[in-house]
Amino acid sequence: MTNVRSGELKRSLTLRHVVFFGLAFMAPGTAFATYGVAANQSSGMITSGYAIALFVMLFTAYSYAKLVKVFPSAGSAFTFTQKAMNPFLGFLVGWTVLLDYMLSPMISSLILGIALSAYFPAIPMFIWIILFVAVITTVNILGIKFAANFNTYNFLFQLMVTILFCIFSVIYILNGEGLGTLFSILPIYDPDVNFSALIGVMPILCFTFLGFDAVTALSEETENPKETMPKAIFLIPLIGGLICIVVTYFLLLVYPNVEAFTDPQSAYLEIIFVIGGIFLKSLFVASSILAGFASAVASGSSASRILYAMGRENILPKQFFGYISPKFHTPIYNILFVALVALTAIFFNLTTATAFINFGAFFTFIFVNLSVISYFFIRKRQHSLKETIQYLVIPAIGAIFIFGLLLTQDMYALVLGGCWLIVGSLYLIRKTKSFKQMPTNLFSDSK
Repeated sequence: MTNVRSGELKRSLTLRHVVFFGLAFMAPGTAFATYGVAANQSSGMITSGYAIALFVMLFTAYSYAKLVKVFPSAGSAFTFTQKAMNPFLGFLVGWTVLLDYMLSPMISSLILGIALSAYFPAIPMFIWIILFVAVITTVNILGIKFAANFNTYNFLFQLMVTILFCIFSVIYILNGEGLGTLFSILPIYDPDVNFSALIGVMPILCFTFLGFDAVTALSEETENPKETMPKAIFLIPLIGGLICIVVTYFLLLVYPNVEAFTDPQSAYLEIIFVIGGIFLKSLFVASSILAGFASAVASGSSASRILYAMGRENILPKQFFGYISPKFHTPIYNILFVALVALTAIFFNLTTATAFINFGAFFTFIFVNLSVISYFFIRKRQHSLKETIQYLVIPAIGAIFIFGLLLTQDMYALVLGGCWLIVGSLYLIRKTKSFKQMPTNLFSDSK
């Protein structure tokens, strides 16, 4: 057994823990929640949309897998860019990726608060938000293995509910309802659907995949990370993508008229009630609540590790952000800091938070792909035909795909994300004395 010194992260996660942790962050059940809107915009060809989204994301997963073998650090994309490209760019990527990880618990808090307030209108929403944040913070403080086990069982329950949905769908269809057949090409290809409608819905579908990258922040708490992490990074989007493809296929078979939804935002609950009554609908409500807990635990863990990596290198005040609890081996101050951000859900709104997350994720993905080119192809001069494909062509395609997705974001997301990036840039310029001092010395004691 590996000895762990007081105040250090503890290696205790296996491949199983890491995969379920990433799946919990992704929350493939999001495919249900976004189905109505996405199916309406794509005229029902959403299954193909998820297949395309998975294909696009696998290019970036490839880049993460290559870099995590070289830099198995808690810093994730921050460390990759810092070491492979430039320390100043590394800071900006770390600053931006925090939008993704730190605001995810806030979104989960908002969704849970809205849902439970609807069921229990007598209890104010802020009470639910405070209780939710208290639970996820406690889980994360108690240790990464405790958090990983919590998310494993949580995700398994969500998977069981999804399997039940598929069973009920098969029974419903075999009784002659819906399309009346288990095999149809319509969810995959409809000649009447304009391809531009499918492309237009891609940002919504790619949002489901955000989170597969978050597990790289757990590298220093994973056993044999150079082998475990690359496997996990591919398994997470593949499993999550397969779930989304199967789920949306059955949703369309059951309810092919996607333009007849009473409310596209809650369309999946209409469909679930039709095929499984109040029993299945109640299970899905419980699953949605648990998915919020699991995603918030995972994103909170990742955010606290990114903050720890930046604090450990004095990019943020080390005494606070670089602290590890000797008892729990977790960055306890960072976890509490993330909890405070999550509590702002009381005052924030869902649209603004989601816009920030999309910008942060896509901006980060672009630089992860570019980091592969910078490190392997430019710095290490790996220029054979095979290496050119591995370290130039594939990551370049990934960067171009993600840049295209970034440009499809609405102006609101681009403006908010751009403002956040400007604030980080001004902070960096001031603290590095116009780039004359390295970011790793921002908070060092030396003058």
